[in-house]
Amino acid sequence: MSIDARFRIRRGEFSLDVALSFPERGVTALFGPSGCGKTTLLRAIAGLERCDGGFLKVGGEVWQEEDFFLPPHKRPLGYVFQEPSLFSHLTVRANLQYGRKRLREGERKVSLERAVELLGVGALLDRRPHQLSGGEQQRVAIARALAVSPSLLLLDEPLAALDLKRKHEILPYLESLHRELRIPVLYVSHSRDEVARLADHLVLLEAGRVQATGRVSELFSRLDLPLARGPDTESVIETVIAGHDDRFELTFLDFPGGRFTVPRDHRPTGVPVRLQVKANDVSITLEHQEKTSILNIFPAVVDELADEGGSRVTVRLLVGGVPILSRVTRKSATELGLRPGTAVYAQVKGVAVLS
Repeated sequence: MSIDARFRIRRGEFSLDVALSFPERGVTALFGPSGCGKTTLLRAIAGLERCDGGFLKVGGEVWQEEDFFLPPHKRPLGYVFQEPSLFSHLTVRANLQYGRKRLREGERKVSLERAVELLGVGALLDRRPHQLSGGEQQRVAIARALAVSPSLLLLDEPLAALDLKRKHEILPYLESLHRELRIPVLYVSHSRDEVARLADHLVLLEAGRVQATGRVSELFSRLDLPLARGPDTESVIETVIAGHDDRFELTFLDFPGGRFTVPRDHRPTGVPVRLQVKANDVSITLEHQEKTSILNIFPAVVDELADEGGSRVTVRLLVGGVPILSRVTRKSATELGLRPGTAVYAQVKGVAVLS
């Protein structure tokens, strides 16, 4: 099933006009530059932004249509803002219990104990918000949103107010929600790295309109979209742990195009792992190189080229059907004779394990 939304909102010079559908499982990221309408769309889904003729259906239940509007306090959702907004006069335990009071026993799909466990806040229950770090406060805010057993969890840039250390502290907890809960998550972010690491599905917004929707791995590698432009262009690749090399402390990750070799990952075989490959770390050769320090070399076919202007060209390669981007000079592309259909080898010099 899917979650279907259609909203048209005008606020002064800005207008939001979107119709979209996203999966009722996993993490869907709303991504785009500041001012593109991400938060406005999230607020409309929460019922905090009114519009004429809006439509929203979640899990087969209509929350809003032409002549019906379910008020925000009756929508079974959890909402986490950039700032934790905890009740300063209450303990963490009391903050978590606050929203559960209006739930009937049969509506409590996520136990308080489960929310506490998933966000790792058990040791914080008797503290007050002022005694917590920024990362701890945000973990409590997410646990509080889960404790109301929502049908949909809305996260509005929950890491934006945190420094890099606190972001790295909280990301594993967000990943645990992704793995272990069936609750769909709508995640607003302008961070490419957060989206690449956490999201399954992606909605690209620009000036209040939907540019594209699809799986993260597909949209990151589309040369007609802004994600594939700029210095940080990367590919997102889904793999599975296939085995380990104990002698050299390496791990093998399989995907349809072959096998990546990466530094040792201590998780067992069969575990899904997402990789991030920067376009600048992928070189292209016409012949397989034998004597090289590069471990990850794959046969590939040139699918598409995009001239970035100046000296650079972005090449979209298909490796066993999986898109991988490479950034090379125009001179190299010309001398190698790169064009759609050219058989080449992709040499991947650097790989980041995201999850």
